[in-house]
Amino acid sequence: MFFASDNAGPAHPAILSALGAANTGFASGYGADPLTIAVTQQLREIFEAPEASVHLVATGTAANALALATLANPWDTIFCTPDAHIQQDECNAPEFFAGGAKLTLVGTGDKLTPDTLRTAVAAEQSRGVHGPQRGPVAITQATERGRIYSVAEITELTAVAREFGIPAHLDGARFANALVALNCTPADMTWRAGVDAVSFGGTKNGCLGVEAVIFFDPARAWEFELRRKRGAHLFSKHRFLAAQMQAYLTDGLWLDLARRANASMARLADGLRGIEGVRFTAEPQANMLFPEIPRHMHDRLQAAGAVYYLWDGAETGAPEDRLTLRLVTDWSLPEAEIDRFLSLARG
Repeated sequence: MFFASDNAGPAHPAILSALGAANTGFASGYGADPLTIAVTQQLREIFEAPEASVHLVATGTAANALALATLANPWDTIFCTPDAHIQQDECNAPEFFAGGAKLTLVGTGDKLTPDTLRTAVAAEQSRGVHGPQRGPVAITQATERGRIYSVAEITELTAVAREFGIPAHLDGARFANALVALNCTPADMTWRAGVDAVSFGGTKNGCLGVEAVIFFDPARAWEFELRRKRGAHLFSKHRFLAAQMQAYLTDGLWLDLARRANASMARLADGLRGIEGVRFTAEPQANMLFPEIPRHMHDRLQAAGAVYYLWDGAETGAPEDRLTLRLVTDWSLPEAEIDRFLSLARG
């Protein structure tokens, strides 16, 4: 009963098989291999962006930090929510890789709104040389609270960015989960909606460890290449990143895995709705849920071996205390484990 993170699940057998197939013979390094060239074309076709520059890295933090560093000057500020992964979980990597660009936190939750973003952006550059300059807007899709921006919402946010002449980046660690939930195309959720660059995640959705950074303006490519090399994130045996991504994209595997993860969350959420004492902080839209439950239910689940994050509340206290959990489902989670969790929650 492992609901702590979709990072914790196994890699899909097709990904591992692709790595084995790539592990024969010799291939040029640093992205000059045939697999990387083929994957670049695959991603361009999937995003309907034939001129896009495509770059593979091994981690989501590298993807976000290097992408934002390419979009921001050291004296800029990056606009994001207080709950954004780049704020909460990346150990100041965006600031480090950008040479000191700061983060400006917008609003109080996990989603940007046009009004709060416009107010935050307008407030900068009010101190001339003494203050940070306006840098990129960073959107997380799906958010760290499991919510999804509609295509219209993304378009409204990027319109604000364009008002001020700044770029927009989309952190898509759970890109596939959001995409299948919206039932739109990758182009609709990115460049058609005004996004300039995207971190396209694979690791949380069945890969061993690979992410793609895509710039829809190829003029950004060379700077990113230099930053990736200088930041020690250019793999020499690059084909092993490309092999994962190629298998992930082939025959729509990436979409199938996301649908499985989302369906598992829907099954879990449907079961929890009927249990007395359970409330949702928000309806699940992808593969994450933050339910509030009484402590006695939490204690029962923990005693039976359920693994998840306690998001809000103390480990000890009165049985009737309210606690908030973070539950995440991945592509491989067996239905039997979901049903066992629900049975325990019911008591």
